[in-house]
Amino acid sequence: MILTREGPHTLHHRTLTSVVAATVAATLTLALLGIRESSGDPPFAAAAETDSVTKPNIVVVMADDMRADDLRFMPSLRRLVTARGLKFRNSFSPYPLCCPSRASFLSGQYAHNHKVFANDAPFGFGSFDDSRTVATALQDAGYRTGFVGKYLNNYGIDRSRVTGEHSWRYVPAGWTNWHAALQRPRRLYDRYPDGGAYNYFHTIFNVNGRTDDSHKGEYQTGVLGRFSRKLVTRYSRTNKPFFLYLSALAPHYGGPHEPDDVDSIRRRDGRVSEFETPARPEWVKGRFDHQVRRSPGLPANGGPSEANVSDKPRAFRKPELNRRERRLATALTRQRAESIAVLDAQVRRLVQTLRERGELDETVFVFTSDNGYFLGEHRFRNGKRKAYEPSIRVPLVIAGPGIPHGVRNDPAKTPDLTATILDLADAKAPRPADGRSLVPSFAADRGWTAPVVTEAIIGGPAYLPTTSKHQRGFTDVRTTIGIRTARYKLIRDASGTVELYDLDVDPNELNSVATDPEYRAIRSELTRLWHRYKDCAGTACSVPLPASLATSPAQTTASTKTQSEGVLARYGHVF
Repeated sequence: MILTREGPHTLHHRTLTSVVAATVAATLTLALLGIRESSGDPPFAAAAETDSVTKPNIVVVMADDMRADDLRFMPSLRRLVTARGLKFRNSFSPYPLCCPSRASFLSGQYAHNHKVFANDAPFGFGSFDDSRTVATALQDAGYRTGFVGKYLNNYGIDRSRVTGEHSWRYVPAGWTNWHAALQRPRRLYDRYPDGGAYNYFHTIFNVNGRTDDSHKGEYQTGVLGRFSRKLVTRYSRTNKPFFLYLSALAPHYGGPHEPDDVDSIRRRDGRVSEFETPARPEWVKGRFDHQVRRSPGLPANGGPSEANVSDKPRAFRKPELNRRERRLATALTRQRAESIAVLDAQVRRLVQTLRERGELDETVFVFTSDNGYFLGEHRFRNGKRKAYEPSIRVPLVIAGPGIPHGVRNDPAKTPDLTATILDLADAKAPRPADGRSLVPSFAADRGWTAPVVTEAIIGGPAYLPTTSKHQRGFTDVRTTIGIRTARYKLIRDASGTVELYDLDVDPNELNSVATDPEYRAIRSELTRLWHRYKDCAGTACSVPLPASLATSPAQTTASTKTQSEGVLARYGHVF
């Protein structure tokens, strides 16, 4: 045995730290020698000859609709997690929408492989096969597994694809403990006249198959935090490692309606813009009124959101924000920040519980979001789904034993996070994995060698299927597909519109160069790659880019720095 115990429930910290540190050091040595680590190697290769290697606990906190630059509203997370771990600056949600993104995390696959293409029927929860997920894989690897919070859209309403039963009492395979927020089906309106997953002050839960409607008047984020701390306390009493997935609603909009809510306003074209906001507890209201003076998605100099949108798909071309819309965008940003601050407080308390139970030094702690969010960029008042940077960029912070402090510029997409967790746990992927582990990046950047595929269904007349849709390469329900490299982004949609952005020159994606003769060769090469990667599955998603588009660690860092400076110059903040 290489493990020692300080008490009946407490793992000795030095063993796990040394094992993970040895793995990181081995990876760095291989990189320095020019040897590529096999993706099939065990995560703790340095100790592979030992049968009793300690596996780390893994805690994942996932926010909802949180932008990468929203980390500024989480001082506790920055102090307790970021300050002792890694921040991935190029972290992306390939399908920036709640249900497809969360299904990607659970499955380790792109949406075009797990087939959850939207939030609602015929997609949503009812379309997801959750019989094989990261939870079942970790449970098979010896983990206790706990879920807390928002699962998938329409959970509680739709029938399970796996069992065919109503999901109100359904508990998916692989979870030792289950505390999931429920959406109310119409058949239960008489019994439960109000409350649900999107009511911050009256959330109804499925707790291990039993309905729990005892939290009316309690703020949802606080309830999730309490559930999570209780599970950590319970799990710390055993010798088995645990996986905790805290899936928060914040800062996604949700009720009840409040007097200072932003609501809606008529745009310059006569249509109505909705500014939906999250409810917040009284103690946090007004906290960011002085810090947030404008929406982060509007230029710092007060200029137009985007002076010319003729290069954007016709369905995206909206009028400029009027003065009142700008004020409402600021109010929306403040309310989102307030809900994030409450989540930050729960992160602080969760870390404190891990420390008190002697588990913090044995725990890999991950913070991320399901997708980003628009707050004025490209004239989008709010929302996500589109493949522009504010929508696909998400925060990603990872800390734990043997993980150094610093910044990484390697690309990290949602399926990569799943692969990383499985790697750390020495668990087998539940399905063909579209992502690759980030564990080698803990030691040093590897460079940008494969593209991130972006995809979505976006409605509107310009996106309706046409007779030439298949000829354009759209063979399923997706209506927009793109590929993103370190420098370039190509977005093609079913209507025939093509966008190409040179992000080193135009990091804010204000001017598509798809029709620029100087970029003809780049567009042709990216289009060939688009056809290669758009339907990729498993290891095909990580096939290296041609040398002309792949970038070394130094080149990736330089591009990231250039792009970050461009965002800072326009918006006054960085991603």
